[in-house]
Amino acid sequence: MILGLETSCDETAAAVVSEAGEIVTNVVASQAALHARFGGVVPEVASRRHLELISPVIREALDGHEVDAIAVTVNPGLIGALLVGVSAAKAFAWAKRLPLIPVNHLHGHVASLYLQPLDLQPPFTCLLASGGHTMLLDVQDRGSYRVLGTTLDDAAGEAFDKGARLLGLGYPGGREIDLLARQGDPTACEFPVARVPGLDFSFSGLKTALLYRVRDLTPGELEARKADLAASYQRAIVRALVERVEATGAERVAVVGGVAANSELRAALPGAALAPLPLCTDNAAMIASAARYTEAVPYPGYLSLDARPTA
Repeated sequence: MILGLETSCDETAAAVVSEAGEIVTNVVASQAALHARFGGVVPEVASRRHLELISPVIREALDGHEVDAIAVTVNPGLIGALLVGVSAAKAFAWAKRLPLIPVNHLHGHVASLYLQPLDLQPPFTCLLASGGHTMLLDVQDRGSYRVLGTTLDDAAGEAFDKGARLLGLGYPGGREIDLLARQGDPTACEFPVARVPGLDFSFSGLKTALLYRVRDLTPGELEARKADLAASYQRAIVRALVERVEATGAERVAVVGGVAANSELRAALPGAALAPLPLCTDNAAMIASAARYTEAVPYPGYLSLDARPTA
């Protein structure tokens, strides 16, 4: 049994996962409502809230289960938030004389595909699209991957969040745009899809295009056209993602990350292996899953382990 901890951004999460990839418990305490008033995550606020939540979340996840190892996200993410999880993991592992497994958050997203009942077997090409990262990965085995393409500026999830802010919608922006877009016409507005070399992505131009559209409208016009703008903007983001996936020519495709919860993206890739909706956003089950394929640090060698904000 592995206890996984995840505190890389604004979700305080703990989960117990078996060696076979069965989710025993999976607890996620979201801070979305706390950050909604700011229109996005405030790092210092997130860190302080993690401090308040980490102990009760761990207790709820353990639920009387004995574990054999502790896994924790060490990178990438907000450094203050990461340090809360890493410190808690080291303290728990040291007190129990257990090994500790440092996990890369991005590997965790891919490893969400290895949990029961999906239990996807490599090789496959993986689209990882979240608030902080947009990448195409070549996955040949469960312990590693090779980056085929990445974003040159903003991530797809960030484009959704900033687009929602421009349209006066709530946070998290991706969910709000997805809901509103169902009431709009995705062909009503033409938004650009960046054509960059290779398999990389770019979303900064798309955000700027939406900004200019919104600036040209009166408040009344914006309100009347908001659903169409949301639908067209979402269509442009999804088209950029799908075109890059198709450009790989891959026969087996998987999609993970927070943006993988988007209904239009899921519909646009009907043959892909999709991370289950509860495992798209940040959670600790995926961290414990990745730990099964990551080398553990034995007691007490992990006491000098540190968090890193970059991948």
